[in-house]
Amino acid sequence: MCDNDSWGMRSWCRIMCAMRVLGIDPGTVHMGFGIVEQRQADIALIHCGVLEAPQRDPIERRLLRIFTQLQALIAQHAPDAIAVEEPFVVKAARNSALAVGEARAIALLAAAGASLPVSQYTPSKVRSTVIGYGAGDKEQVRQMVSMLLGASLESFRLDASDALAVAICHLRHAAIADLISALPAPARRPAASPAARKNRS
Repeated sequence: MCDNDSWGMRSWCRIMCAMRVLGIDPGTVHMGFGIVEQRQADIALIHCGVLEAPQRDPIERRLLRIFTQLQALIAQHAPDAIAVEEPFVVKAARNSALAVGEARAIALLAAAGASLPVSQYTPSKVRSTVIGYGAGDKEQVRQMVSMLLGASLESFRLDASDALAVAICHLRHAAIADLISALPAPARRPAASPAARKNRS
């Protein structure tokens, strides 16, 4: 943690020091999660997997089960921020999109309960950030995430690799934002005195 309050130093420390992010791929039966940590120029895999709820259970029981698991995950791994993938709405799958939206709300609630900042990214934003273009499929995302983290993800569900991609996407955008905020503000020209303004007139 950085204790220097001079201009930009706190933002710069967030880039260079360890920053841990929990990425979430929402779902009411399978919720993918991925925790990564920025360590200077490297991104380390901390943990990933899928939070599950029985599909036969009513939606409210599934949401409660996933919410409880998510709270425990946050308490155990203490992320600095949470990144959530926004649902992709297709008319033919409207009911599915609504269910994903409910799972997303659970993730937001868990983040708020832990007083953690939340960022949300569309699927195309995540893919364009991680693999270079927004039309990539889930398998391409998994391959790129595996390469970036230097870890095999073949034994994990695609929900988990998607969640890791969301976390990596947040790290990259947060780094850009922090670099911009660390730049010194442009110097302002001093206001002209009344005498100077009179001489110019």
